[in-house]
Amino acid sequence: MNRKQVETEIQDTFGLIPTMFKTIPDQMISSEWDLFKKVQLDDGPIPQKYRELIGIAISGVTKCRYCAYYHTEVAKLFGATDEEIEAAIHYAKQSAGWSSYINGLQIPFDQFKSEIDQACEHVRSHSTQKEMI
Repeated sequence: MNRKQVETEIQDTFGLIPTMFKTIPDQMISSEWDLFKKVQLDDGPIPQKYRELIGIAISGVTKCRYCAYYHTEVAKLFGATDEEIEAAIHYAKQSAGWSSYINGLQIPFDQFKSEIDQACEHVRSHSTQKEMI
């Protein structure tokens, strides 16, 4: 599609053409819009609300206020509650904190993997037993 066709589609989708799309060079606008639609708008294996909650978490870690605002508002469009949004942000904070901690300590990765595998096996074996009771 040429720029005019893409901008018509963007206008039909959002009711306006956001500046971020206006700045994309002509030779890239069609491919960028197609990718945006596929990743941000099309149905996929992860429901839209949960994809946006992931986006909120990522934007919190990357500290991108544009992404944080976008993903928060779109998550709300798809039914995310304030409690779910806070939980996504808290999860990201916790994950980033642990990542900093264990990377800073330089815990051997093979040891880490072995411990995680053992812990998952422990949980699996206990949840199977509970289901059988």
